[in-house]
Amino acid sequence: MLRNLVAYLDSVKLRDPAPRSRWEILLYPGVWALALHRVAHALFHARLYFLARAVNHFSRFLTAIDIHPGARIGRRFFIDHGFTVIGETAEIGDDVTIYQCVTLGGTDPANGVAGKRHPTISDGAIIGSGAQVLGPIVVGPRARVGANAVVTKDVPEGAVMVGIPARQTLVDAHEYQRHFVPYGTPCSEVFDPATQKLEIMQCELEQLRKRIAELMEERDRGRSRHEGLPERDSA
Repeated sequence: MLRNLVAYLDSVKLRDPAPRSRWEILLYPGVWALALHRVAHALFHARLYFLARAVNHFSRFLTAIDIHPGARIGRRFFIDHGFTVIGETAEIGDDVTIYQCVTLGGTDPANGVAGKRHPTISDGAIIGSGAQVLGPIVVGPRARVGANAVVTKDVPEGAVMVGIPARQTLVDAHEYQRHFVPYGTPCSEVFDPATQKLEIMQCELEQLRKRIAELMEERDRGRSRHEGLPERDSA
């Protein structure tokens, strides 16, 4: 158990250079929230639902992080800072990093029957601060969700999602191959897909204007030749 704890604290240190020692990491609210969730989750599976909820509420009071006792969480999960909400049927893989104010929220079944309502976060994914990942969707391995993005559809493996609603954006290969990128997105310039589309449409509009001007000029020249009139000076 001690070896596993040390390995976990070292994995946190790899993702957060702020702490000077493992002892500091032991004070992190995300570490306490995960430890208390392990207890609540064991009680939940033992059908001791009231006790599981009691541990959950104590953890939320202590850390400002709300993890439902039914949520399934893998190894080396790290919540950096707090104010995060994780729903009952959420599933989180190994080496996942979540920043502050993230919601792994669920949809409300129309028939009132409980089921898979919350997202599945695959191994190595990074969820940026303020992001909302909603519904029984899958965020693929090593995917990144940028800050304040709202994700309501499946995310492909290794994709970077930004915006509302979240859309996939291109990332330089050098950035893509990095082992870990804080807050899910590189700090260098990343173009928003909507902005790219507007720029492409603007270029197409300019080309259409030029083509229309050329056609009108050809029409005027043809009309001048047909009527035996001198051609209009293009200038």
